[in-house]
Amino acid sequence: MLGERPYASLSAVEIAELVNGGRVTAREVVDTALALTAERDGALRAFTALWADAARAAAAEVDAAVARGARPPLAGVPIGVKASEGPDSFQNRRLAAAGCVPIGATSVPRAGTRWQTYGSTDRGPTLNPLGPAWSPGGSSAGSAAAVAAGLVPLATGSDGAGSVRIPAAWCGVIGLKPTNGLLPSRDRSALNTPGVLAHTPHDAAAYLRAVAGPTATPPLPRTPRVAWTPTLGFAATDPDVADTARRALRRLSRTAPLGVVGHPVALHDPAPAWTALRAGAPGPDTERLVAANDEHLRAVFDEFDLIATPTTPHPPHGHDGPGTRMSVALTWAFNISGHPALTLPAGTTPAGEPVGLQLVARHGADTLLLDVAVRAGRTTDGSLPARREPPR
Repeated sequence: MLGERPYASLSAVEIAELVNGGRVTAREVVDTALALTAERDGALRAFTALWADAARAAAAEVDAAVARGARPPLAGVPIGVKASEGPDSFQNRRLAAAGCVPIGATSVPRAGTRWQTYGSTDRGPTLNPLGPAWSPGGSSAGSAAAVAAGLVPLATGSDGAGSVRIPAAWCGVIGLKPTNGLLPSRDRSALNTPGVLAHTPHDAAAYLRAVAGPTATPPLPRTPRVAWTPTLGFAATDPDVADTARRALRRLSRTAPLGVVGHPVALHDPAPAWTALRAGAPGPDTERLVAANDEHLRAVFDEFDLIATPTTPHPPHGHDGPGTRMSVALTWAFNISGHPALTLPAGTTPAGEPVGLQLVARHGADTLLLDVAVRAGRTTDGSLPARREPPR
């Protein structure tokens, strides 16, 4: 038995502890996840396919390993797999080796979508568990929705311009984009890196250990210094979004603690550089823009341990798309620079719209982001709207 607590409330770390402790089998956990997903995903549409037979077979292998005395760090944890990468991607193979059980493919935007902001299935668009009128974000849309709805505690994503962080912010979960190069890139431009969507910072940290192995952990500053900027010097950030994220940072600073300073982080808009790099056609203008931003970021990180921004400059849009708004305005600079970035739930605007708080660290300081998040727990999330269960 899973115990008194319902499956959907268990973290990945807690599930693994139950399985490794012999209090529940991986097969029982996976059967519960499959049944819950079959019951609730018809309307939510986070998954494009369920791999029930393969999942049960993988769970049986985990149970056999535990019976032999093995203690996989993520034993029996059901995960969603971003459909565009599949179970054979580097990170999903590493997660399976750590005991995770992929239960299905999570939705991504339909082919040809210029701005990847919502998931597409043969049953219609993926809904946001916090409000069905909102996009869940993209392109890791289904992964964010599946975690937010409690169908799985972890789901994989990939982030080339904010595709993990944006859906995490809009669905009220945690999203991590590791340092570029820590894991094999998902594209030739090296902008797109594997990432994870999770409910708890402990789960995100367990993911990183599973996929990257032991990494050098820089000493955690007693009071990390944080440069707060709502715009990075160029983004048209909505005042309500900026205020919500700033309040979340204040709550975080009381719990972590952090030394927060409003500091001008004045980057050049990375849009032309990102587009040229993604197309494989960078020219002298691209090189100058990237070099100028890199120099400014080096100067900021000479003085500060973290940069904090809202994750997106505006709240979730509807399923008709973002219009002229650039959801990626505050995220894609760090795909170019390669810095690790984490988004935490920040609460809601006065209109009830979910907002994310983005934290960015020096190259290789992924564990600093996670340590700060672990210190804070989920105190940043303020008053996120409750998950709205879709019609069954």
